Amino acid sequence: MEELNIGDLVKCEVTGVTSYGVFVKLENGFDGLIHISEVSSKFVSNLEKLFIPGDIVEAKIIEIDDEKSQVKLSIKSIKGNKKRKKTIQEKGKGFEPLKENLDNWVKEKLKELEKETKTP
Repeated sequence: MEELNIGDLVKCEVTGVTSYGVFVKLENGFDGLIHISEVSSKFVSNLEKLFIPGDIVEAKIIEIDDEKSQVKLSIKSIKGNKKRKKTIQEKGKGFEPLKENLDNWVKEKLKELEKETKTP
């Protein structure tokens, strides 16, 4: 039997689909589960629309139970390796300018509103 390690990419056959996950069989006789939370980083409403028994899928091993010959697998960890968009790096004082100017802006706006209500 082929040795399995956490992090290995394996091809497996879908044997069943439930509302909470996809059951698979690996080539070496191990059974596996791809939990719905490990299918995609986006919302998945219905696994039966994505998988049918007999499908061959590639997944990454995230946990192994040798006693039960079972593995937990992830598809999203394979697809999730794309580079993420760069985040905006904060420069300067952050929210400090807002804090410093907020009182003045409120006073100015109140004066404007006061003038508008007094004008016939």
